[in-house]
Formats: sequence, C-alpha cells, structure tokens
Amino acid sequence: MSTYKKAGVDIIAGDKFVDFIAAKTKGIGGFAGLFPVPCNKEYSLVASTDGVGTKLKLAFLLNKHDTIGIDLVAMCVNDLVVCGATPLFFLDYYATAKLDLNAGKKIIAGILEGCRQANSALIGGETAEMPGFYQKGEYDLAGFSVGMVKNSEIIDGRKIKAGDILLALPSSGFHSNGFSLVRAVFGKELKKYAKQLITPTRIYVKDILKLKAGLAKQKKEILGMAHITGSGLPGNVPRFLPKNVSAKLDTKKWKVPQVMQILQKKGKVSDKEMYDTFNMGLGMVICVKRDAVAGAKKILPELIEVGEIVKGNKTAILEK
Repeated sequence: MSTYKKAGVDIIAGDKFVDFIAAKTKGIGGFAGLFPVPCNKEYSLVASTDGVGTKLKLAFLLNKHDTIGIDLVAMCVNDLVVCGATPLFFLDYYATAKLDLNAGKKIIAGILEGCRQANSALIGGETAEMPGFYQKGEYDLAGFSVGMVKNSEIIDGRKIKAGDILLALPSSGFHSNGFSLVRAVFGKELKKYAKQLITPTRIYVKDILKLKAGLAKQKKEILGMAHITGSGLPGNVPRFLPKNVSAKLDTKKWKVPQVMQILQKKGKVSDKEMYDTFNMGLGMVICVKRDAVAGAKKILPELIEVGEIVKGNKTAILEK
C-alpha cells in the first residue's frame, strides 16, 4: 500500500511545524497573512507565499516549462482570495544551477499568464544561478503575492453556524500537491499520464471575486472558504470553521478525476490517504447561508453543493 509518508512527505510533522510557528507569532496559520494598512484603518494588506513542490520534477522529465509558472501564481493567489482579498502584485524567485534562457523564458511566460488570470501585476523577482547546488537542468521556484481587502469584507468564518451550506468549485486535476506520492505510484509510467498530471492549477480569483460581488448585490455573503491544497479536504476545510461546528461533506456529490482513481487503484492507496493528500476533484470549498445557494449558483453555475455545516468540534466529516 502506497502512502504519502512512504513517498517522503510527513503531513503530520508539517502540521505540527505550522502550529509551532503560529504559537510564536501573530496571525499565522490561515491561508494568507493579514496586516492592517497603517495609513488607512479601513483596509488590510494580505500576503501569501508558496511554491509548486515536486511537480517541478514532472516539468523536468517532460521538458515542459510553459505552464509551471501558472501553478506558481495559482498556489499563492488562491490562498489570498479565500479571505476576500483582491490580488494586487506578484514576485517570483527562480533558482537554478545554470540559467537556460529558453526554459527561463517559458517559465516567465507561464508566470505572466498566471498573473493575467489573477488580474495581478508581476512587478519583480530574483533569478539566482547556484552552480553545484542544483542538478543540471533543474530549478526551483517560489512565489510571493500581495493583495488588499476592506476590513469590513474580510471572510474569516466567524459567522458560520450549523445549517449553512457548503458549495465547491471543481479542480483541474492534482493541482500542485501530492506529487511525491504521484511519482512514487506511477514511476516509469509518468509520461503515460503526462497530460493529466501537468495540467496547471486552476486560478479561482476571478470566479470568487465575481461571486463575492454578486452575493453582495443580493444582500448575501460568503461566510468562509478553503483552498484545497496539501492535507486535502480534511486538513483545509476546518481552517475556516469556528470551534463549535464541523463540516459534513457528501463525497457522492462530485466525481473524483479519473487519473486519481487510476492512481488509487495502481498504488493500492486507501481512501483516507487519498483524501488526506489530494484535492479529490474540489479546488475551492465555499460556505454560504442556505438562502444564498440559489443566488450563488446563478452567479457561478459550475458550483456544486457538497455538504453542510453541523454541530461539532471543527473537523471535516467525509460521508461516503
């Protein structure tokens, strides 16, 4: 049986490290960090940083570098938008043993495309050549996104109560999480599933801001959101819940992407391991009041009703 831990990634240790950092700082632990604007008390700056993990190994293997920059932007801006923020600008860090101009141009083109999809400006970054540190033909990427939100419009989950409804937007595939397990399971067959695996992470910024504005016109609101990344639905949905409730998700309400089903069967991966590692077909989970569901679906017809809020202790309950 294949597991993420056997593939080299310990989610529990990672969560403990985040808890340690959160205990030593203020405001860390959410999807993005908020900082009050000193000269304008009505607004907060919002910042997020991320990478694309070992999905880079797939880009190296396929010699395909034109979409990995989209993944980089997506992993940052999707974390910003869950608190209601509008992304403003983006910076990147690109490090390699020796600069390959052709690959570099494609990487930057992908970053620019991601910024276009997110209505965000690429204002700078750093390119570092580090001979002897990286393997030939390999590189690493990190992204940094900054946005802004009106304090009265911050989405933080505090208003969520039992009976509220969970909606979701589909993912475009594995996005940029779980690729250590993906590579361990598929091994030499990675190229066979290359098209499904290299598909870039979906950027939800325009959809979420459209939903936020549309619901506001209806005198409704988004109560909470989760970007489904590492730790999957069980690890991310509880991050927007208040202490006295849980999220009950009906896994029969949506279809798990075929390539994930193939991976599970091929690697003999348990259901729990799959849901703890991958997004399982949902990229963004959104909580609204029951009377806002119909209006939300009119704004974004792609929304799927996937569950509801129940009394509990800040957990995600997966019903099969």
